[in-house]
Amino acid sequence: MPEQQTLARATALIETSRRLTVKVGSSLLACENGVRRDWLGTLGADIASLRKQGKQVVVVSSGAVALGRQHLKLKRSNRLPLKQAAAATGQPLLMDAWAEALRPFGIPAAQLLLTLDDTESRRRWLNARATMEVLLGQGAVPVINENDTVATQELRYGDNDRLSARVAQMIQGDVLVLLSDVDGVYTEDPQRDPEARHVPHITAIDDQVESWAGGASGSGVGSGGMQTKIAAAKIASSFGCATIIASGRSDHPLEALASGDVRATIIDASGSPASAYKQWIAGTLTPAGSILVDEGAVKALGSGKSLLPSGARKVEGSFERGVCLRVLAPDGREVARGITAYTSRETEAILGCASSEIETRLGYGGPDELIHRNDLVLM
Repeated sequence: MPEQQTLARATALIETSRRLTVKVGSSLLACENGVRRDWLGTLGADIASLRKQGKQVVVVSSGAVALGRQHLKLKRSNRLPLKQAAAATGQPLLMDAWAEALRPFGIPAAQLLLTLDDTESRRRWLNARATMEVLLGQGAVPVINENDTVATQELRYGDNDRLSARVAQMIQGDVLVLLSDVDGVYTEDPQRDPEARHVPHITAIDDQVESWAGGASGSGVGSGGMQTKIAAAKIASSFGCATIIASGRSDHPLEALASGDVRATIIDASGSPASAYKQWIAGTLTPAGSILVDEGAVKALGSGKSLLPSGARKVEGSFERGVCLRVLAPDGREVARGITAYTSRETEAILGCASSEIETRLGYGGPDELIHRNDLVLM
């Protein structure tokens, strides 16, 4: 795809998007004097502009470790305790900068610190997703970073590129924008090879694309490189999310990208995030139990509604929240499959009751739905 067509495609992707995940690299946020506040202010203005267009934006922001090292006067080191100390010191500084950047537009910044377990454990994944849904619904911008202060060497992402792809999956985002100090994928490392060719469009990630990323390097400030960006794009593509890799060096980087004014690499995705998620529920999860429902619930599910406690009649199996269940009609047919919001014990307690009675039955509040329609697929 010629570069001009790629720029137009990037514009179209952003214009038609519903939810964007924007990852901001350390090299863009941090400088020798701390945070690049003027630049971050322009990014805040870009986010405000996208929100005025009816889009929701989630940010995955690096920079805590880099800022913490400056504040503590630590030398760069791969030793985990030193990184964790830097992250603990730098994270408040990072969030203060984001709050300042969004404040002029009346947008609250909300901090979420995630670990690998939070994106791989279904129960914790659902809890994190529910939190983000509330924040987005209330007009806040979630600002996410890896929780470096508690993550172990074995159970951490180590870069925010792949974390941003998991976050995009969590919110069913349709576009992932990776902003860093490079303007896309090259056939070789452009810092070392003047003959390196920019690749504006990638339809699928294959061995050749991964080999292009193998030698690419960044500024040295962050922990990621082109390899982690390609890995992130591969994750995003698998669940129907397109990826844009672009430089964020200039002011108003998202505005420039949406206007087609900057070079970038677009990596395609097949399908949509919602359809990919439903396919995943239908085909890749092993159900942990079953819920037998009445005919009224079967009809409601067929019309696209959620499964409510009032339509449930029997529970089979012992399970925790966030696992996949079969939904069975009165004759035993599997009519649907979905992710449960309650444990088997809780489900037993609220069988047949109205959603308004859940708190009375359990002694504490919970979702109105046993299985929300967004987490359910008809079989």
